[in-house]
Amino acid sequence: MNIICGADGCKGGWVVVSKDLDSDRVSWRFCRTARQIVDDKLRPQLVAIDIPIGLTEIGPRHCDIEVRRILGPVRGCSLFPAPIRPVLPVTDYKEACQVWFGVEGKKMSKQSFAIMPKIKEVDDLLRQEPVLRETFREVHPELCFCFMAGKQPVVSKKREEEGARIRYALLEPAFGRCLPEALADCRTLGCAKDDILDAFAALWTAERIAMGAAQTIPATPARDAMGLRMEMVV
Repeated sequence: MNIICGADGCKGGWVVVSKDLDSDRVSWRFCRTARQIVDDKLRPQLVAIDIPIGLTEIGPRHCDIEVRRILGPVRGCSLFPAPIRPVLPVTDYKEACQVWFGVEGKKMSKQSFAIMPKIKEVDDLLRQEPVLRETFREVHPELCFCFMAGKQPVVSKKREEEGARIRYALLEPAFGRCLPEALADCRTLGCAKDDILDAFAALWTAERIAMGAAQTIPATPARDAMGLRMEMVV
């Protein structure tokens, strides 16, 4: 099987949408860990995942700066600043702020701290198993939707009715009847509807990567101190 995946973080783990490129079959599941995504019987060759991969020691990542510029002042705020690597081991918010302040003279956002356990989870996995560094590629759903819409950011918020409708319509040409079936399984999967749509958006980019049609931001990404690419793909 030639399997690709889109993965988005949700409560308690990850919601993962997979596609078999040989049969065009699309399926979805809940994975408790990032490791489980690739340990599953489907064995994906590519996972487009909505989580920062590759962290600076100090200062913002160039990919974050560029993607915020593309998304504009309204949607750019949906991209939370990736943590600097020195705060990654910290599990207390106040301590994380102190560490970040000691390095850069500013505190950490609560939004960034909230996703830090998942960032560390993926970081640990890719550091421990370098072979997976070509499997996991960083994406951001709002950037995916922006490119689906002809490089026009979707201004409406994803959890508002209008925003959900627009994102659904953008995904429909690629995924058709799979969308209502997957959304109907939200309760079983234990995730929100916007998590499902975001995972489908990540899968949309995964297919572009597999076809050789994706672009990397920046075009020539730098690598962090651990050798991980600091990029976003769309």
